Amino acid sequence: MTTHGEFNWIELQTRNADAAVTFYRNTIGWQFRAERMPSGGTYWIGLSYGRPVCGVLTLENNKDIGELDRWITYLHVDDLDDAIAKLQTCGGELIRAPWEVSGVGRVAMIRDPGGAEMGWVTPIQSD
Repeated sequence: MTTHGEFNWIELQTRNADAAVTFYRNTIGWQFRAERMPSGGTYWIGLSYGRPVCGVLTLENNKDIGELDRWITYLHVDDLDDAIAKLQTCGGELIRAPWEVSGVGRVAMIRDPGGAEMGWVTPIQSD
């Protein structure tokens, strides 16, 4: 479990998840578990020694526009609304408003003043 200010998750957003899964399985030795996304696609959980280390998904919207595959990091924030309010007064930009991810928590996509994009997540508290 992570705490405020720590990196919580990393995710590969790609045009070809099957090829990416094969690549990382064969080069790094990760195993993968497929999970069904609410949208109907497959979300691959990368496992290292049985521990989840990343996610891989196909982004349908970048298949035809030439957008490059990318790794996106997600930073743990205790209070997403408070972090977004601070972001907007410090020169950052909200790219995608907060939404709930089942079993994960509340997530928003942001861009810092230098143009770097990342996700902020307030994870579900587990006991």
